[in-house]
Amino acid sequence: MNQKRVERLEKTLARVAREQGLDQERLRRWVSFLALCGLLERAVSEGILTAYYLKGGVALELRFATAARATKDIDLGLDGTRADRLEAFGQAVALGFDEFTFRLKAQTQSMDMADTVRVQVAIQYRTRAWQTIDVDLGPAGSGIIDLVEPAIRGLAEMGLAIPSPIRCLSLNDQLAQKLHACTAPHSQGRARDILDILLIELLGKLDFSKLRSAAEKLFIERATHAFPPEATIPPAWRPEVQSLAIELGYPVSDPLAIEERFRALVRSIADAGDR
Repeated sequence: MNQKRVERLEKTLARVAREQGLDQERLRRWVSFLALCGLLERAVSEGILTAYYLKGGVALELRFATAARATKDIDLGLDGTRADRLEAFGQAVALGFDEFTFRLKAQTQSMDMADTVRVQVAIQYRTRAWQTIDVDLGPAGSGIIDLVEPAIRGLAEMGLAIPSPIRCLSLNDQLAQKLHACTAPHSQGRARDILDILLIELLGKLDFSKLRSAAEKLFIERATHAFPPEATIPPAWRPEVQSLAIELGYPVSDPLAIEERFRALVRSIADAGDR
């Protein structure tokens, strides 16, 4: 394909972002994330991967588009040890998807506490570099998988192939993980999880009874602290909580008011099974 046609995708991205009222870089990341999902679906169909699912911020973006927090990396659940996941993912990357090709960069980062390995994937569209993204290869676990039709806008207008549905960790299991992460002893940098949970409640998408069941199971499995957890916001997190609340258009931005809402929400989750 000639260079002129390749350059046209960049112009199309800019035009669609403008017409849809989207941040151009966010739309670019959505293209990258869904191209990678297409790659993973192909890897499953060809027997390279037994299964996969998305979790974390990307899974929420696919469900709720701009109502969710923007994220820059993609979290995957895969079967096997860290070494197994890395080897299988490396084989999958070689397949490509539609007119996208992928290259696994040499550097990796092991995150022992999360049993996860982070890799960088360079993405190319036809003959031109498109984007490099971080991909976290985590353990699959025992969560339920939902088949999600992507809610994000702009990709069809760009004339790109859109894999659908996408395999995502169930919303209840994902929110249970977020609740565990942001209340765990010695947790750091998890302010975003508090806002994610509160935003999903604001959207009216919480099933309190099912979330309680998922949370109770997860807290028992991980055995780091009891359910229901103490729902507090450490003082060091307050500036980030306030900044995220403003960025996401949450109804309140005062960290103490957000903490009170979070406490009330956790109480509602804990009481759900008694209703």
